[in-house]
Amino acid sequence: MLAALNTLNFQTTSLVAIIGAAGLAVGFALQGSLSNFASGIMLIIFRLIKINDLITAAGETGFVEEIGVFTTTIRTVENKIVIIPNAKLTGDNITNFTTKEHLGVDMKFGIGYGDDIDKARKAIKEVFYNDSRILKDPAPDIFVSELDDSSVNFTVNPGQKQEFTGVYTLIQLKQLKRNLMNKISLFLSHNEMFTCFKTVKFIF
Repeated sequence: MLAALNTLNFQTTSLVAIIGAAGLAVGFALQGSLSNFASGIMLIIFRLIKINDLITAAGETGFVEEIGVFTTTIRTVENKIVIIPNAKLTGDNITNFTTKEHLGVDMKFGIGYGDDIDKARKAIKEVFYNDSRILKDPAPDIFVSELDDSSVNFTVNPGQKQEFTGVYTLIQLKQLKRNLMNKISLFLSHNEMFTCFKTVKFIF
């Protein structure tokens, strides 16, 4: 065929270059599609996530609405639809808020070096004991985790039972975090102890 085109004075070199470039472009496109397809099969077979699960993945938080072979669709708390390529979804961490019976809030805060550590621990326990949202079993861990430059840091991780799922769970956790921070801060202040919160994050 190329010989025939050469006979007709057709520039076969340009044709070969065009075909080669097109083939390269198709190859790259198929590579991405095959990667998404393989990730979709993995999601479906291993059931890493399910429909209606509330997850954080690929920088987005929302409810899983559809798991396809190439993409996964989630609906955010703001009611936005986000379509995520499956390869991107499985290529990073996936946080699932709906797989366990209870969720926890890992909190780290500090008291002054002149403050009474045992008194602070008892005050925190009392806050947790009087809050009906906090699980009594397992009991919250309360321990000194770090000696900072200006404070003795506690780490506490109270657990909360999931009474609802989805957006209600997120709202509950945020409310729990704010309420506990305020209660502990006020309680320690009333006992003339300095307090400062370092970090707060969700755990399972």
